[in-house]
Amino acid sequence: MHSLLILGVAALSFALAQTTLIPALAELMEEFHTDATGIAWVLTGYLISAAIFTPIFGRLGDMFGKRRLLVIALFTFAGGSAVSALGDSVAMIVAGRILQGVGGGIFPLCFGIIRDEFPPERVSASIGLMSATLGIGGGLGLIIGGLIVDHASYHWIFWLGGAMAVVAAIAAMLFVPESPNRTPAKIDFRGAAVLAVGLSVPMYAISEANKWGWTSAKTIGLVAGGLAVIAFWVWLQKRTDEPLADVSLLAEPTVAMTNFATLLIGFGMFASFILIPQLVEAPDSTGYGFGYSATQAGLVMLPAALMMLFAGPLSGRLGARYGNKLPLALGGLISGVGLVGLGLDHGSSLSIVLWNILSSTGVGLAYAAMPNLIMEAVPVERTGEATGFNALIRSVGSSLGSQVTASILTATIVAGATFPTSNGFKVAFLVGAGVSLFAGLLSLLIPSSGHRHLPVAEEIGAATILPDPALAADE
Repeated sequence: MHSLLILGVAALSFALAQTTLIPALAELMEEFHTDATGIAWVLTGYLISAAIFTPIFGRLGDMFGKRRLLVIALFTFAGGSAVSALGDSVAMIVAGRILQGVGGGIFPLCFGIIRDEFPPERVSASIGLMSATLGIGGGLGLIIGGLIVDHASYHWIFWLGGAMAVVAAIAAMLFVPESPNRTPAKIDFRGAAVLAVGLSVPMYAISEANKWGWTSAKTIGLVAGGLAVIAFWVWLQKRTDEPLADVSLLAEPTVAMTNFATLLIGFGMFASFILIPQLVEAPDSTGYGFGYSATQAGLVMLPAALMMLFAGPLSGRLGARYGNKLPLALGGLISGVGLVGLGLDHGSSLSIVLWNILSSTGVGLAYAAMPNLIMEAVPVERTGEATGFNALIRSVGSSLGSQVTASILTATIVAGATFPTSNGFKVAFLVGAGVSLFAGLLSLLIPSSGHRHLPVAEEIGAATILPDPALAADE
């Protein structure tokens, strides 16, 4: 059994949960007699929970052992999956999804284990593959969710995620060695609570903005209030002896600019995840849709999801040789070009597949470079904390991308109509493209952290993509 394979299954269980439920939202609204605003918390609650618990579990992993906390995160995720699978109300499903969000800590913990345990020449490629898993899982989640919705029940979406998490947890206990690095500290529960409020309030406003209006006093007031709470959280962290986050570390230029680029790339990726299924599932009568089933929509996404499997390790090798800001910048620019193509040329399923492959290649390159840039810039004992906040930022960007995209489409639905206009999809794709292109240009300005890049792996090709015997955890 190889450590990388086990960590990959652990990461995939969380990544799939981001999107497998999207094809089931219509079924959930019908079964529980609620509207889009009510059901939005099935997604929003999960993303907020992931954003809050990701840095906490990263910090706990630095303190008590990364493998130990990885196992706890996986079992908590599995428990949340069971709660949602057995839930008979929206409130119960949301409660389970909040527990699932604890699994957000899986990614920084996996990154930390790789940095602590793997041979130096394998670290960049391994982290690249792990990072690409986030995008791969997001794309595959739409496919798997569509298959389950078309042929079974949404309950099986949760059972599948829970089963994967249990298998990964048991395998991690048996075959993944514990990381030796420890950073004694206390948990800043006060800071965690303030952060939870600061993230939840604007997220709630964004989820309700389609109903209230994006420029309404209520929406603007809650967003401003949430940002004020986050500003207070930063002030509080600077005055806490053992804070949840070292603000000075997060303010380091390489870390801060990488996190901002992460926010923008996450925005663009989730925009395509939301837009493409809606576009191809729209009926022929709209003049732009293809009338596809949820399964067929997922198959349209499949080639792009598989492309990320190759883009991630490629990013790791490029970063090791030329510096990780190069694949991050290339990723943002390539993703932006792909989204421009989707906006201007979505008249056939073939053109959608090809442009989405280009866009997803960019996302795979960028996502793999982000944690490598962060880890080059921070001390080894702060890896969990720093990559945890990078994952937090990614969750925030994903939530913003999905909500803003939905708002753009909703604004184009004319009175008496059910579906957005073709121009609505064009504008939404181009907004995502603009955000991604800006991320690529911004990445070129990221300063060097001053740390030596990891050496390039001698083996190029499949050996750097597939688990290697050198990574085996049999000790």
